[in-house]
Amino acid sequence: MSGAVPGRTPRLVAPLGACDCLAHVFGPRARFPYPAGIEAPPDLPLEDYERVRARLGLARAVLVQLPHYATDNACILDAVARLGPARARAVAVTRPEVDAAELARLDADGVRALRFLLFAPYLRLDVIGEVARRIAPFGWHVEVQGDGRDLPDQIPVLARLPVAVVIDHLGRIPAEGGTDHPAFRALLAFVEGGRCWVKLSAPYHASRTGPPDYADLAPRARALIAARPDRMLWASNWPHALRRPGEKPDDADLLDLLLDWAPEAETRRLILVENPARLYGFD
Repeated sequence: MSGAVPGRTPRLVAPLGACDCLAHVFGPRARFPYPAGIEAPPDLPLEDYERVRARLGLARAVLVQLPHYATDNACILDAVARLGPARARAVAVTRPEVDAAELARLDADGVRALRFLLFAPYLRLDVIGEVARRIAPFGWHVEVQGDGRDLPDQIPVLARLPVAVVIDHLGRIPAEGGTDHPAFRALLAFVEGGRCWVKLSAPYHASRTGPPDYADLAPRARALIAARPDRMLWASNWPHALRRPGEKPDDADLLDLLLDWAPEAETRRLILVENPARLYGFD
C-alpha cells in the first residue's frame, strides 16, 4: 500500500535548497521489522516519500523517528544514508541512558537531534535535562511534542536546557482561544527569547475549521513568524500516519499555507532554506 497521496503541484515555488523538516518513513518490514506488540502500519518507504518531495520541489529532508520502531532507528538511518548528507538528516529516539559512544555513532549517521514524545514511554520530560547535557557536545538539539496545554508548565524546564529546543506542530495547542490562549502566549514568549524553534506543521492536530487553510490557526502562525522568522521551520509531517485515510491532506496544500502565513518571499526563504540549514547543519 502506497502512502503517496496523488495531488497537485503546489502554487508556492520552493526556493533552491528548501527543506521538509519533519517526515517519516516505514519499512519495508521485511528489512525493518517492528518490535513485538507494535501494531504495524502499512509500508510507507522512502520511495513513496521521494515522489511527494519531488512534487513539492523540496531539496532536503529531516526524517524523524516515530514510536512504531521504538528506539530502533535503523529505518530512518538507512533512508538518510541513501539520500546522502547533502540531502538528509535524522532525528532519533534513544533510551535515556544512551552513552557518548552511541551518540557519536548516531552523529556520524546524520542524526542532529533527539525526539521527546511526551506521550511515549522512551524519552520523557523527567530525563530531558540529563540527556540534553550528553548531547550538547555534539551540537544537537531536542525536539519536543506533547499536549500543548501543558506548555506553560513545561517551558520553564525546557528553557534551562543547555541545547536548543524545537517544538513540533505549532505546539499542538487547541485552537480555542486563538492567540490569547495561555499556552500559546507562553510558547510565543519562549520563541521570542531566541532558543526555541517551532515547526509550522500538522495544523490538523489542533484546528477546528480544517483544511485547506486551517483558518483558526493562521493568526498563531503569523504571530510566531512575525516574532522570530529566524526560528521558524516548515514540515509536511508526511505520511500523516496517525490520520485516517480520508483525513490525509494534500501536502501541496500544507506547503501553500506559507503563501498566507509568510507573504514575503524572503521570509519564506528563511523558513524553508536558511533556518533548517543552520539548525541541521546542511551546507
